[in-house]
Amino acid sequence: MTLNEKDRLYLDILLESLEVCKNYRPKLGRGGKKGYSLQEFREIYGDDTFYSWMGLDSPLMYAAHKAAGGMTSIYRQIGSGCEKIFRVALRDNLNLNDEDTKWSYTVPGTGGRTRTLHLDGRIPLAKLDDKNRHSVVLNWIHRSSEILEIDSNIRNSLKGIVFEIRQGYKSKDSKRQNADIANAAAAYTKGYLPCAAILSQQIDQDISMRYTAEKWMLLKGITNNSTPHESFYTFMRDIVGYDIAAFFERNKDVIKKQVTNILESLLSTK
Repeated sequence: MTLNEKDRLYLDILLESLEVCKNYRPKLGRGGKKGYSLQEFREIYGDDTFYSWMGLDSPLMYAAHKAAGGMTSIYRQIGSGCEKIFRVALRDNLNLNDEDTKWSYTVPGTGGRTRTLHLDGRIPLAKLDDKNRHSVVLNWIHRSSEILEIDSNIRNSLKGIVFEIRQGYKSKDSKRQNADIANAAAAYTKGYLPCAAILSQQIDQDISMRYTAEKWMLLKGITNNSTPHESFYTFMRDIVGYDIAAFFERNKDVIKKQVTNILESLLSTK
């Protein structure tokens, strides 16, 4: 696959994820998937005497609801699109198939059932048929294990890497953190090094420290000359063999235009 073909494929994945945000409509705390139009909002809030007294049935309040929820949707869809690009990049550049790049495990659920939990990507050493690339990934795992101060017996048993991909991590949601810590523990029991890849630099320092303390390898969205044990973009270029930072740089105008169009739509009163 040529560079232009990869760009088109990866860009389509991201733009398709963002397309979802265009039609976002606020749910007004009522649940459901469809959301409410401006007319429906004005009927619901206009029929509520107190909200009508307070002037909360204004179209501007609808726009505020739409913008607030839509902003969350943009962040979520950027993360989702980049997660998909990441897996496809692993497949294309490491000669893996789709199943190779996926990883999940089961945990007990209610009523004797089990739940399946998924992480966002995987590099299994055994499936890397290029000896040089195998050696590069293995050396990265061993150095990461040293940085995290993982026991040598565990380090030598690791058979690959599993990833959690995030566009950023601004929330201090303890439920999410606890789930990620459980994911890391499960990864080690299955012989994988867990790696949290943050595509931006937007992560709280306290969260960074907690994740590394729980033996997550943490890569951030650093674009200077950082090592592949610090920067997600250096990791992609030097370890995976694909310069994803250059991809974003080449296509930033198209991506920005899409996001701007979505924001203009979300900030309108219609």
